[in-house]
Amino acid sequence: MAVWGERLAGVRGVLLDISGVLVDSCAGGGVPIPGSVEAVARLKQSQLKVRFCTNETQKSLGKLVGLLQQLGFDISEKEVTSPGPAACQILKERGLRPHLLIHDEIRSEFDKIDTSNPNCVVIADAGDYFSYKNMNKAFQVLMELENPVLISLGKGRYYKATSGLMLDVGAYVKALEYACGVEAEVVGKPSPEFFQNALQVMGVEAHQAQR
Repeated sequence: MAVWGERLAGVRGVLLDISGVLVDSCAGGGVPIPGSVEAVARLKQSQLKVRFCTNETQKSLGKLVGLLQQLGFDISEKEVTSPGPAACQILKERGLRPHLLIHDEIRSEFDKIDTSNPNCVVIADAGDYFSYKNMNKAFQVLMELENPVLISLGKGRYYKATSGLMLDVGAYVKALEYACGVEAEVVGKPSPEFFQNALQVMGVEAHQAQR
């Protein structure tokens, strides 16, 4: 305990990932990693501020939090920083109208976003929706734009599920970057702005946080 006390000296907050840290994904939604429910409870009982960061884009924020609560985690929607709502804020601020290459489960998060006559593409971990037809449509939208904008919700290479390793959105983003000659703007991990936003909500400086 003394060692941990030394390591946490000056730390005021903790950022926790979800997938692969608290839970492993599976067809039924997820299973807790042993000890993770108890670890979150202990953190919540401490003096540390706790916030959760995730690139999860196959479930809406509400559904994700509901699942975690069912698994025994002490968590609420207001404690989670996720890329969907962050992307919507960026789209509104910049007047962007996206063509969405995303999973149907998070489409509701973009209900208030104008998607007519797209002037950008938003891509996320679409799972089985990553078909040639859907990828090619995103490619066509970008190629028709004078100043193509590609926004990626995360840029992971792969993630762990109970059934094995799963290809993540990063591979598909790279394909569009290569084909269209563009560089994606990343909303989510590992973008520094994503973590900075979470820290601002917590009221904690970067040097005062542990992740």
